[in-house]
Formats: sequence, C-alpha cells, structure tokens
Amino acid sequence: MEGQLALAMFVVVCGVLLLGFPVALTLGGTALGFAALGILIGNFDPDYLTALTGRIFGTMGNETLVAVPLFILMGVVLERAKIAEDLLANMAGLFGERPGGLGVAVILVGALLAASTGIVGATVVTMGVLALPSMLRAGYQPQLATGTICATGTLGQIIPPSIALVLLGDIISSAYQQAQLRMNVINTDTVSVGDLFVGAMVPGVILVLLYLAYVLIRAAVNPESAPAAVSVERTEPSAAVKAVVPPLLLIVLVLGSILVGAATPTEAAGVGATGALFLALIRGTLSFEVLQDISRSTLHTTSMVFLILIGAAVFSLVFRGFGGDTLIEQFFEELGGGPHVALLVVMLVMFLLGFILDFIEITFVVVPVIGPVLLSMGFDPVWLGVMIAVNLQTSFLTPPFGFALFYLRGVAPDSVSTRAIYAGALPFVLIQLLLLVLMWWWPNLVLWLPTALGR
Repeated sequence: MEGQLALAMFVVVCGVLLLGFPVALTLGGTALGFAALGILIGNFDPDYLTALTGRIFGTMGNETLVAVPLFILMGVVLERAKIAEDLLANMAGLFGERPGGLGVAVILVGALLAASTGIVGATVVTMGVLALPSMLRAGYQPQLATGTICATGTLGQIIPPSIALVLLGDIISSAYQQAQLRMNVINTDTVSVGDLFVGAMVPGVILVLLYLAYVLIRAAVNPESAPAAVSVERTEPSAAVKAVVPPLLLIVLVLGSILVGAATPTEAAGVGATGALFLALIRGTLSFEVLQDISRSTLHTTSMVFLILIGAAVFSLVFRGFGGDTLIEQFFEELGGGPHVALLVVMLVMFLLGFILDFIEITFVVVPVIGPVLLSMGFDPVWLGVMIAVNLQTSFLTPPFGFALFYLRGVAPDSVSTRAIYAGALPFVLIQLLLLVLMWWWPNLVLWLPTALGR
C-alpha cells in the first residue's frame, strides 16, 4: 500500500503540473496532502515530518547554492548591458557574407552568451529579437533560422557556468553520498558542482561544433535554405576582437578559476557578477533605474528557484516516507539486464518527461529518486550528472511544452508559424541525442578533462 501511495503521489504531481499550477506549491502541497492521508490510514510515520525543518534550513544554508543568485545576477547584468547586440552585429559582419554565415554567427554568439549568462530564456529572446529578422531578410528558411536560435539558446544548459549544472550538482552530490552509504562505504568521496562544470566543458564544445557542422552542411547541400546575407555591413576584424574580448575575459576569469581549482563555483560566481557590473559600468549602461531592474529580475528568479528547492525537499521526504526509494530500487533489480539497461530506461523516461515537464521539475522530482539507485550500481557521478544534463537539455526543444519554443514564439513575427518553429527544433534535438550516445559510448568525453586536471 505504501509503495502504491508513493507512485500515486508522483502521478498526481505530474498531472497537477500539466494543469499549470506553480511547481513549488505543487511539489510541497501534493506531498503534504498525501502525508496527511497516509497518517489518517496508518501508512505514513509522522516522525518523518520532523526532519522537514532541518531539510529546509539545510537548503537555505547550503553554500554551494549561493552561486545560483550570483550567476543569475551575472547573466541579467550582461543581458541589460547589451553585450549580445555588439557580439551579434560584429559576428554577422565577419561571417554573414558566406552561405550559412549568419547561422554560424548566431551559434558562436549563443555559445559565448551561454558561457557568460547560463540563462536559456534570456539568450533565446535576445537572439530572437536581434538575429531572427536579419536571418529572414537574408532569405533563410524559417525552420532553419528558428531551430538554430532555439537550439543555441539551450547551450546555457550544458556550457558552464550553467544554473542547471549548479542545481543538478547539488542533487548529484547528495545522491552520491547516499549511494556510498548504501554500499557500506564509511569514508565517502564527494562530488562538487565544480566537477560537473569541468566534466561538461568538452561535451559543450562538441555540441557547438555539431551545431556548426549541421548549419554548414545544410548550407552546402541546399544553399537556398541559408544564403549569404548581402545586406549585412562588413565588420573589420579589429572591431570584432574589441566586441569579443570583454565577455571572453570574464568567461576565462570565471571558468578558469574553477578549472584550475583557484576558486569554488560560489566564489567564481561572485567574481563573475562583479565583473559583469564593471563591464556594464564602463559601457555606460548601468544607471540607477537599470540597477533596480537588474536587482528585481534577479530576486524574482532566485526566489522561484529556492521555493522550488523547498517544495522538492518536502516531496522527496514524503516519497521516501512511503518507501518510494525502496520501490524504485526493487524495480531496477527485477528489471534485469544490468546497470546499463537500468540507465537506458531512466534516460528514456527523462526524455519523454521532457515533452511535458521542464528541466527544473525533472531535476527535483526524478533525479533525487533515481540518482542514489543508479550511482550505487557503479556509475561515475560526474559522467551521470553530465548525461542527465544533456538529456534534460532536450526538454527545452521538445513540443508541446519546450520553453525555448515558447520564448521564441513570443518574439517571432506572425509570418513564422508555430509549426515551422517546432519543425526547426527537431534536427537539433536529434543532434543532442547524438551527443548523448557519443558520451555513453566514450565516457572519456566527459571524464578526460576532470582526470587531466586531477579532480
């Protein structure tokens, strides 16, 4: 009966989320409702709820999660500083006169923005407003133009400093500790957000190269789908360098300090936020009104993330109180086929959930449940974390609820149909799945850099 209530709670959460209710309130409210039902029928121990305050205070006092508001602040500041506009104008001037050149410019600028902001929505909207009209005027096929912009915006999921990796890293770290305790390991190893950042670097670069290859091959096979932009003003290389150097220096400062172990992600996030404010100041875009807007936007996003964290803590506590973790473990043991079959099932379920839920919901509902079970099967936590991150990246591009598709639909002209946006995203979803297969086949794509840096 307890196991059935755990499964029912999971199903109800998914159903309520589909009705459009807020994620945090859905997670916490559904869990408390089922806990009350379990207490009434004698299937839930109320002592589990006494651990709730400790979990909430543990979440709020988690030093790793301090990086979340700082990286959000860094991203919002760079967005308001209009750095993306300069980057796109200069990159388009360098590459736009070649077939597929505008697509190449969009991908390169998107990669730089991903490595400096890590916020998917801001990147998609900014690129949609700035790049989509230019691509359509140049004669780009609407599917290719919209797909390139949506997919490029999702690079912020996998390229550090990614908010998704910060949240996922904290959950993977906790799951790894639980897995080791299950295996009776007394002196447990740890995995940090910095380890996930390092592990995601090579896959992130490979994904950018795959995007570039797709656009260039598409332009070579069908030049009419990605023609040269003859109306784009040519940019001098010196002007392009001047536009690229400031954000690139900030990226090197933030990621470099993490890679060499000179700073934790939280410390590097503080440096990044300060550096972004300095860039905005010297560009003359940091007025008092803009600073108010930046602070308000950062506070809104941060509050949403931490409220979801608290709701997720309540959900996972009640789920375990009903024996849900034991039920999941028994399912994988009875599945047969070994660890890789279990992982394949989990990845498939996550991919399918991505059609109806976003990455935050999947991260906080699914990963805490299946993470300890998979890690106790012997999978490397960094490799598993990056695999999950790439899988969850597809949730932004898969209809009907792909958020990158919604963001672009909101700023795209009426001449671009919703069907064209959905169709344009499909090849890039396949590219992301190809990267997932490559990482599964060659785990060293993830593990080589952490090993080389001695992490």
